[in-house]
Amino acid sequence: GRCRLLCKPSALAQHLVRSLGQSAALQRGHWLWPHWPRLQVLRHLLQLPEPEPAVARELLQLPDTGLVALDWLVGPRGARSGSGGGGPSSVLLLIPNAAGKVTGGLLQLGLRALEWGFIPVIFNRRGHNGCPLTTPRLQPFGDPGDLQEAVTYLRCRHPTASLLAVSEGSGSGLLLAYLGESGSSSCLAAAACISPIFRGRDWFEAGMPWLYEWPLLLHLKRGLSRYAGSLAEAVDVDRLLGSRSLRELEEALFCRTKSHPTSWEAYWERNEPLRDADEAAVPVLCLCSADDPVRGPPARSLPLELFRSSPYFFLLLTPRGGHCGFPRRGPGRCWGHEAVLEYFRAMAEFLRAEERRKGLPRPR
Repeated sequence: GRCRLLCKPSALAQHLVRSLGQSAALQRGHWLWPHWPRLQVLRHLLQLPEPEPAVARELLQLPDTGLVALDWLVGPRGARSGSGGGGPSSVLLLIPNAAGKVTGGLLQLGLRALEWGFIPVIFNRRGHNGCPLTTPRLQPFGDPGDLQEAVTYLRCRHPTASLLAVSEGSGSGLLLAYLGESGSSSCLAAAACISPIFRGRDWFEAGMPWLYEWPLLLHLKRGLSRYAGSLAEAVDVDRLLGSRSLRELEEALFCRTKSHPTSWEAYWERNEPLRDADEAAVPVLCLCSADDPVRGPPARSLPLELFRSSPYFFLLLTPRGGHCGFPRRGPGRCWGHEAVLEYFRAMAEFLRAEERRKGLPRPR
């Protein structure tokens, strides 16, 4: 009764209403700090899961010799290999926020997915989270090229698995851009965005609470300072490291470059997350809170018409939850994670039923 599902009527929508309506996670959600969503943001950024997961890193070389890192979650010990959720053969790609900050919440989601039987893997952009920067180029906010390469690689490595993806916060700009640009050619079976940023330019220009912006800004600067020498070929490093906001840093990295400078307006024409949303052909659940202090007020930050008109976009809107928080009682508990995994389970169930009804052979 506390959540609303906004979407275009369809057989899939009816199935999701039934499945999510019966979800124990949504029925027994308890709000912690209901009137302090900014403290929830700080807790989300700083708190690590207990125990922390064991990770096996794999570096993927891109066509221009750049590198992205794939971190496979393989622990902690004692995690059962269940058969629920999307099944033991479902690969779940986890996309951190645009600053590359792998939060405790994202790791907790990966551990929970491991218990449900998924194969979780974290996508790290160039130069983020310890991934070596081998070219003087980072990934723009809404450029899905590197993500496309990673998804193609996962498809080749797990040819019979269902590929799923979930993004956190501003990292959703990358996932939404990928879904729109790839359209019906996407290798993903379903996707989910937790507290997504839908309008990138508006978000950067409006600014964010300092509790959220400064930790991410310092995190980015610390990572970029390691590559100051190589980045000096392409950008003004002094301007970059002297940035006082995420917008200034974004402009220094991608607009005020030495070889191909561009305007702020032109940059966002190529990087708005929803620029090709009409082409998306993969079901995507967007879990949003009305009190999200990072995304901004729902009236101006949620593309409600998109959810009413597209059969592929589903908005699960809750009055409380902050930004990527959605807490409930108990250590490391986030009912939003349970809702997302329940959504993937429901999607797999619906697709299997459709295949049986139509008599379609399962893809090899």
